[in-house]
Amino acid sequence: MRARHLFRFVITAAVFVPFYLHISGIARLGFLDDLESVAYDARLLLTLPNTVDDRIVIVDIDESSMRKVGHWPWPRRKVADLVDQLFDRYQVRVVGFDVLFPEADTSSGLQTLERLAADTLAEVPEFTDALTAMAPDLDYDRALAESLADRPTVLGYVFRQSDAFDSANALPPPILTQAEHGTTLDYPTPRAYTGSLTRLVESAGGGGFIDNPLIDPDGTFRRVPLLQSYQGDLYESLALAVTRQALDAPPLGFHFHGGDDVARDGLNIEWLTLGERRIPVDEAASVLVPYRGPQFHFPYVSAAQVLDGTAPGHVLADKIILIGTSAAGLRDARVTPVGAAFHGVEVQANIVSGILDERIKHHPRYARGIELLMLAAVAGIMTIVLTRLPVVTATLSTILLINALIFANLHIWTRYNFVLPLAALLVFAFTLYLAHMILGYVTETRGRRRLSHAFGQYVPPELVDEMDNRSGAFTMESESRELTVLFSDIRGFTSISESMPPRELSQLMNEFLTAMTEVIHAERGTIDKYMGDAVMAFWGAPIRDADHARHAVVAATRMQAALDALADDFAARGWPRLRVGIGINSGDMRVGDMGSRFRRAYTVLGDAVNLGARLEGLTRKYDSCVIVGERTYELVPDHAFLELDRVRVKGKDQPVAIYEPIGPRDALGPGEIRMLAEHTAALAALRAGDWDRAEAGFFKLKQLFPDKRVFSMYLDRIAHYRTAPPDVGWDGVVSYAAK
Repeated sequence: MRARHLFRFVITAAVFVPFYLHISGIARLGFLDDLESVAYDARLLLTLPNTVDDRIVIVDIDESSMRKVGHWPWPRRKVADLVDQLFDRYQVRVVGFDVLFPEADTSSGLQTLERLAADTLAEVPEFTDALTAMAPDLDYDRALAESLADRPTVLGYVFRQSDAFDSANALPPPILTQAEHGTTLDYPTPRAYTGSLTRLVESAGGGGFIDNPLIDPDGTFRRVPLLQSYQGDLYESLALAVTRQALDAPPLGFHFHGGDDVARDGLNIEWLTLGERRIPVDEAASVLVPYRGPQFHFPYVSAAQVLDGTAPGHVLADKIILIGTSAAGLRDARVTPVGAAFHGVEVQANIVSGILDERIKHHPRYARGIELLMLAAVAGIMTIVLTRLPVVTATLSTILLINALIFANLHIWTRYNFVLPLAALLVFAFTLYLAHMILGYVTETRGRRRLSHAFGQYVPPELVDEMDNRSGAFTMESESRELTVLFSDIRGFTSISESMPPRELSQLMNEFLTAMTEVIHAERGTIDKYMGDAVMAFWGAPIRDADHARHAVVAATRMQAALDALADDFAARGWPRLRVGIGINSGDMRVGDMGSRFRRAYTVLGDAVNLGARLEGLTRKYDSCVIVGERTYELVPDHAFLELDRVRVKGKDQPVAIYEPIGPRDALGPGEIRMLAEHTAALAALRAGDWDRAEAGFFKLKQLFPDKRVFSMYLDRIAHYRTAPPDVGWDGVVSYAAK
């Protein structure tokens, strides 16, 4: 037993190690990362708020706008007009651009005119004078720069993670220089950038990157960095820059696990701060995108409507504006957990909304430590469950544990806004269960075969199947238990056997014993042996049975009914009708594998067994089909019994009461209830020596129930006592001790 349990712990350890290495980051298992992404998406979709945030409005360069204004990129003059309209007409709070302006605008023809003035028309003063006067109006980049100046505007730019790109144009000032932040977090570290024109960058109120170097391996936008480190300086994302502009540019702060003064080693950061607002981040200063729902959970306004002044003013007034595109040809679609073609600008809007509401999920690095503790707890609990409980109970316990992990994880997700990994724990629990079940199947199959071979000759197949599932609880060793034993015997079998040919007698006995055995097996009894025409069976072993006495009594009743069912068939063959006497007794017995080295049997021994055999013999004396002992009577209170007598049998000094089962109490008819009551009264009168009252009672019972010979027996006994009174001190006991 110890060796088996030790091997179980070895199996747990073997399953535990790869999951430990994965969670601790020593050896990541790709399929678990994929499953974790699936589990994250499922929780996200299950708990989406699905509400519209009207504080943030997306001004959409959509298909309709491009039909009215022209294909993108638009002349910078149009973009300048768009900015002017937003601030001057609609009084918006801040404007962020989820688009780039990396090249000079040549749509006005100014560059062509300047080349002519420098070359072909250099000697035409009228042309150069006119160009000088017209140049400011034709410089569309200048117009956009002037429109951006002194306004809360944020331009987008893109960082490049590869050396294959050269930097182009300009970056806005960093949010923190290397000297100012002094942290060594695991920020994304781009190698180059593509920014908007320098003059635009210098005029705008700020800038933010719109690229995402942390896209998951399946191409899904689940987390986005808020900061990237370029040449040691920190630069903010578009969403963070827009939020800061909307909140009047509060300073950026860092909070580390354990306080702000701990070593900033890149492992302990918990959140960034914007004034009083906290932004939970991971070790890469990235956030899990707090999607509000599928696409269009922010108001969309067509850019063309803003330009022509037909956009609804109440939708735009004092709102945070993000300018982006939903047009299919501009390729700004992203794969997200909430949609496979999600507008990139709405990803930015979700982050801004989450920062404002402090709704971003918390997923710090130390969540790994919590996950490891939970892994160890699951390993311990499941090892105990899988090694100590039966298969069905262990399976139900495993299902309960897995559901508890899911519900606890969801509660922490929704109540505390905290993301604990889930997939690895669930897969670990299932894998551990599967490993132990396979091990149990392989190792226990041999034990089951041994058990079936050992007990199959003693107990019904149904009990062997049950024992297979609980084999560890059984032994063939002799032990003492309270059991119930049954003896049955065919009345007049000697004369029957003498009157029938041997072959027919054999057939009769086969059918009789088959019917009796089926009943005993159906009531969970164990056949001890067949003794010619007699059957010996017992209940309560090898499987413990708290209702062993009731099962035996019910079996006896059903055995009588089975005999009645055989009667017609026997009569058709010319065979005699069989009558069987059955004795049942309960008490302490020795049960186990007993015998010699030549022959052994799983059997019962003891005084209670001997009394059961004596009770079967008394069925002839009392003309009763079934007689049970006093202890059986006590153990079956839901059955009604007729007390037959108090007797002293051979081998027993102490008298015992004997009873005949009548049936379940709740099924008794009025006649049976009357019979029991009047019999009890008559028997009490007899034992008190009141012969007249006893005789009157038994006579009345004989008249009402002529089939019950016991009442005639008592009338004969009273007649005898009238002529030969019992000795003084008579206790009402009839002795069969010498028989």
